[in-house]
Amino acid sequence: QEAVNVAENFNAQLEITGLVLTKLDGDSRGGAALSVVYCTQKPIKLTGMGEKLDALQDFYPDRMATRILGMGDIVSLVEKAQENFDAKQAQELEKKMRKAEFSFNDFLNMQKTMKNLGSMDQILGMLPIPGLKKDDRQLIANEGEKQLKKIEAFIQSMTPEERDNPAIINTSRKKRIAKGCGMELAQINQYISQFEQMRKMMKGFTKISDKMKSGKMKMPKMPKGFGKHGKLPF
Repeated sequence: QEAVNVAENFNAQLEITGLVLTKLDGDSRGGAALSVVYCTQKPIKLTGMGEKLDALQDFYPDRMATRILGMGDIVSLVEKAQENFDAKQAQELEKKMRKAEFSFNDFLNMQKTMKNLGSMDQILGMLPIPGLKKDDRQLIANEGEKQLKKIEAFIQSMTPEERDNPAIINTSRKKRIAKGCGMELAQINQYISQFEQMRKMMKGFTKISDKMKSGKMKMPKMPKGFGKHGKLPF
């Protein structure tokens, strides 16, 4: 109702030609979008997940409709990815994945790029996940964000050499890393083990296209606990 009042007042005073709908959420803002357009008879021109200029984007009615219906918004997600991913860096990353040489530094760089796409909740909201309610999505996103912060603290407690070459991380180095990030040694061992599993999984995924061509495709095994209760690969 507040969105309608604001839009009507602006329209009465300024004779606006279009609307901007910010803090967009497919679950809760769909009604506001329909109401302001109906009451003002003006189209929505821009939408945004925030109130800063870089959070604004063109409004597409069909994409709003798919979000409201719980079908996500893959097109917008792909567009954001294209804007933020560097093709040359992506090729270098693929080479590392093929050789299982993906490093902790590569992981940090990937996370920086992913953050440019939006929060984890926003990204999940763009994915077509049938039956996933808003509250459940936020719960998964919040848990994921917490895990990422812990993982980043774990990686940032390493030396540059350790990040590039995890194989050199022996027991004494693990103890130093544990002290640096305030975690137990068991947690450090678990993170490193899961990271190695993730590297193997990535190497397997890079070969899927080749296996499809030969007709002998076999999906690589997921790390234990992957995706369970919002858990990340490590």
